[in-house]
Amino acid sequence: MDGTLLEIAPTPDAVRVDDHLRQLLAEVSHALEGAVALVSGRSIAALDRLFAPLRWPAAGLHGLERRDAVGRLHRHAPARQGLDEARLHLLYLAARTPGMLLEDKGIAIAVHYRAAPEIEPALRRALGEVAARLAPEYHLLEGKQVFELRPASATKADAVQAFMREAPFAGRRPIYVGDDITDLDGFAAVERAGGLSVAVGDRVDARLRVASPRDVRALLADLSERRSPAP
Repeated sequence: MDGTLLEIAPTPDAVRVDDHLRQLLAEVSHALEGAVALVSGRSIAALDRLFAPLRWPAAGLHGLERRDAVGRLHRHAPARQGLDEARLHLLYLAARTPGMLLEDKGIAIAVHYRAAPEIEPALRRALGEVAARLAPEYHLLEGKQVFELRPASATKADAVQAFMREAPFAGRRPIYVGDDITDLDGFAAVERAGGLSVAVGDRVDARLRVASPRDVRALLADLSERRSPAP
């Protein structure tokens, strides 16, 4: 969602979903008979708060949790051993590192440094050491001015593949739109299925590239119009 459907905000809590986007997604979903899902690093609960009152088929926490089209929740249960100690260490690090923002997702922890990009090398070293102590159950995921310590038990590709085995997604040509390194496995999954990967911006490569979330919305509007049934 962040950087794909919406421009990236200074902090995760500053993001707002406008009514136009809600309406656009509803129109696309209607045109595709419900075959639209959100795949995000945010939790499903966070997506529901942002898109309320709409509730979409969704994969949250980079595939660690998933809600299918009929509303069933599927969650991976990663080992929590060591994460509490890592959380305390990162809280201490954040308290003495101006510009570092900690986002606690429960079973994953994201560290943002958009407000102070110069601290990236120090954060990379510190988080690399934390991740090494928790390996192989956890690994360090890198995104746009964010590092995330997350369980290694599931990926966005796993979520995409699960959706594609179920109605209303099964048998369709998948399209995956993303903007960051965290989307590369999702791109690979849809390409293996004969689908189309779409990169937003220039951070990652895909079969198709658009410049910004505004272009993504235009693509969705076009898709909705092309697939809408004739009167």
